[in-house]
Amino acid sequence: MKETAPYGRFVLALEDYLECQPPIAALGATLVAALRAPMLASPHSLDGQLHYILMHWSALLPEWLRRRLLLARGMLAEEHAARGHVVAASPEPLTFGAKAAVYGYPEYERFSSDADWMSNVVLLAKSTFVWLDQLSRKYQRPITRLDQIPDEELDRLARWGFTGLWLIGVWERSPASQTIKRLTGNPEAMASAYSLYDYTVARELGGEEACAELRDRAARRGIRLASDMVPNHVGLYSRWVIEHPDWFIQTPHPPFPNYRFTGPDLSSHPDVSLFIEDGYWDRRDAAVVFARVDRRSGETRYIYHGNDGTHMPWNDTAQLNFLLPEVREAVVQTILQVARMFPIIRFDAAMTLAKRHYQRLWFPLPGEGGAIPTRAEHSLTRSEFDAAMPEEFWRQVVDRVAAEAPDTLLLAEAFWLMEGYFVRTLGMHRVYNSAFMNMLKMEDNAKYRTTVKNVLEFSPEVLKRFVNFMNNPDERTAVEQFGKGDKYFGVAMMMATMPGLPMFGHGQIEGFGEKYGMEYRRAYWDEAVDEDLVRRHEREIFPLLRRRRLFSHAEHFALYDFHTPEGYVDENVFAYSNRHGPERALIVYNNAFARTSGWIRRSVAVNVGRQDDTVLVHRELFEALELSAESGVYHVFRDAREELEYLREGRELAERGLYVELAGYQYYAFLDWRAVRDTDGTWSELCERLGGRGVPDMQRAHKEVVLDPVLSAFRRLFAPERINALAEALDGRSWDEESVAGWLRQPLIELFFMARQSGLAIVDVEAVLPAVLQHLALLAQWGQAVGRLRLKKPERELLISRRNDGQAGAQARRFAVVWAVVHHLGRVFGPSSPGGRPSQWMHDWLLSPLLSQSFAELGCDHAGAHGCVAMLEAMLDHPVWTPGTPARLLSATHLADALGVNEYQHVRWFNRERYEEMLHWLAFGQAVEALSDEKVEARQRRARVQAAAAGAVWAMAAAQEAGYDLEKTLTLLDKPPAPKGGSWQPRERKKNRVLE
Repeated sequence: MKETAPYGRFVLALEDYLECQPPIAALGATLVAALRAPMLASPHSLDGQLHYILMHWSALLPEWLRRRLLLARGMLAEEHAARGHVVAASPEPLTFGAKAAVYGYPEYERFSSDADWMSNVVLLAKSTFVWLDQLSRKYQRPITRLDQIPDEELDRLARWGFTGLWLIGVWERSPASQTIKRLTGNPEAMASAYSLYDYTVARELGGEEACAELRDRAARRGIRLASDMVPNHVGLYSRWVIEHPDWFIQTPHPPFPNYRFTGPDLSSHPDVSLFIEDGYWDRRDAAVVFARVDRRSGETRYIYHGNDGTHMPWNDTAQLNFLLPEVREAVVQTILQVARMFPIIRFDAAMTLAKRHYQRLWFPLPGEGGAIPTRAEHSLTRSEFDAAMPEEFWRQVVDRVAAEAPDTLLLAEAFWLMEGYFVRTLGMHRVYNSAFMNMLKMEDNAKYRTTVKNVLEFSPEVLKRFVNFMNNPDERTAVEQFGKGDKYFGVAMMMATMPGLPMFGHGQIEGFGEKYGMEYRRAYWDEAVDEDLVRRHEREIFPLLRRRRLFSHAEHFALYDFHTPEGYVDENVFAYSNRHGPERALIVYNNAFARTSGWIRRSVAVNVGRQDDTVLVHRELFEALELSAESGVYHVFRDAREELEYLREGRELAERGLYVELAGYQYYAFLDWRAVRDTDGTWSELCERLGGRGVPDMQRAHKEVVLDPVLSAFRRLFAPERINALAEALDGRSWDEESVAGWLRQPLIELFFMARQSGLAIVDVEAVLPAVLQHLALLAQWGQAVGRLRLKKPERELLISRRNDGQAGAQARRFAVVWAVVHHLGRVFGPSSPGGRPSQWMHDWLLSPLLSQSFAELGCDHAGAHGCVAMLEAMLDHPVWTPGTPARLLSATHLADALGVNEYQHVRWFNRERYEEMLHWLAFGQAVEALSDEKVEARQRRARVQAAAAGAVWAMAAAQEAGYDLEKTLTLLDKPPAPKGGSWQPRERKKNRVLE
């Protein structure tokens, strides 16, 4: 048949004929060649062939046909668009100005001004119902309403540094959403927090009265409440769907002929029925519309679900038509209503309402499509779209809120490279910065540094308006993405110190790993709070949050390149500085596992001009921080994490910058910068001694340099061999006053000479040595001296327990020797200022750490050495025993460690042995003083010794009766009982090892 049919011969003859005819002028080819050109240009793509026709034949096509071809291209784009879960590509750095994506709308500069409080907000997100359930478990009582949230929780948030509390899911939700979620697999689900019936606070949460009560309590603590506003859609069953069906994007017929709506009626209204497409119920389809049936008129509308074009439609929502002026005004009025209740509003999926994207999603340009199925059929030209929506909706919102609800912070969840446009042109106060989370998590450090550099070169003001976060309700939890180790805290530190608004997720601080769905009423995982993680936040992150004013602005922000010794820039290191008033900060973080080192000196470029008149400048480190490079000026600064202070010469910082070494994921937060002028060479000497090392207290370290001659004399006086020799002389068998005086005289002479040379004191050795010798002589005969007083047994045992010639007895004699010397030195060196502690001179002269070192060299462990110094200070601070002495001892915060004060199960306890030892030494010191006082008669001396010893015995018994519970002990000490027979009898009291 093929061989006999004339068709082939006819076609060949026709081609031969047409080849001999003149070509079609508009196409530059014969008819057959022109008709074959689209297929030859794109043999495997119908869309490519349509594109060829539109590009090359446009002048020949009638408008109706051109529109049909464009529609065909749009429908093909919808057919091939990826649906469902799409794996996101690695984000690219943000670009601005000429480098940015072209949206087709002018990007003028019109930032909204901040109220002062807006610049320093630190936001904490809470899934409201889940949080209330967690609080109920924590406090062991029902907490179901907003006004039942405990003051303790608000106090804690304020103490941590949070000034904004984002309550997710406070509005009245659509019951249809709950029905859908329960019928599709979650019997405990409530409605989605973003499928709303109306913008009234949920009755379950106590309504608007409960919300107002919480708002007032939070405001008293400096915390402002934040709420979501979901502008582009409402719940499938909602007040507007019932009352204003014309406000939604819809069609009179199903967009696909195979759609069926035979499932359950999701409406609670007698006049309206609502049905989602059957494919949702058996999970075989994800329809773009639902059916709204008016039972009175019989009319059926097919209303589109909310949709951002990236995943499936949100099947429990209804999409509003923003081309209608009445819809735009209704949404604006709702936003104003929300603003009157919540001073911070977070707009969900705000980018979907920007004109560029609203048209792309719902009314695409002819020939464009693919975002949402069937919408290519509703395409509009740019002029048609602009006529229906003449201005950006968000610009309208910002201006109306500024006029009608001022002092409201507007925060936009916006992606798709629109961050700069939203804050700079549309006027939002803040915008999501998802690049922070994604790039730092993936360690795309060069990309994030490029993002920040691009912002600085375009407009630093944009940087100030980013919302930085490590997770949000739509993302995996922070601990899942960043872990709980140094990397987490390095990025959290950046979040706390970068310009912008730091936002913490629900459960982030507590270390919770569960991601809470928008339909959750409670947490499904049984997770305990990671107390170690919370405490590390309290040490490292929250102190930075409380200083947000130092970090929040971008006017003085500078980002630096980190130059390694090999000469390249380490892109893994984030080094930046900022300042506010006299405060300065330099942050350095290595977001990589490998160690690194390098110099920080010169900033990257920053635009100090306008967008249309760019002026790029670089700042040196010392300029950005306003440091002096004058000769003889040094700069002290503190690392907030390690609590160490560093010293650098100003001239070196100006000429070379700051050298830093960083382990993997290590950071420094250098704060509290101050300048010191070297007038005597001591700061230069200290800088050389330290060699770049940090010290806990730079002022003390400098004082050590200044006092070095005096401290050297102190070291010789309290040398271990000298203390041992004196202690051995106290055993009563080898006392030789002349030898003892010889051991003390020369070091005391040297000490007093150095003190005079340093201008600290003018003292003669004879002002101290005789009194010290008197005490030491008494201590050599201590057992006999106390025995002659004929004290009651408990008091006598307190002062002279059984003789102990072992290590404990030797340590006791060493301590007594040191006390005897320090006690009398304090009388000449340490007249305290009014109201100061008598022992303050030991700190002023840096004697306390020196003595602690001496005790360590004498055989004490670290805690014991510090305990000995604490006892010395206590003995100096309590020279006269009174009934209130034990209570003052237990209440002294500087003695808490020495007394072993600790908290367990909300009760404060103290250590029995340390407490009794300190009471013994206090009574011992009082007794030595009393017996050495030759100005009073023997009876008075005995009475003073008796009072001190009896008081100590009573205080030990009181503590034993209270079970060493601090509060109970203080209560008993407040009301001392009358002595029975002149003494108090402790029960089974452990004897102290004391000097006989």
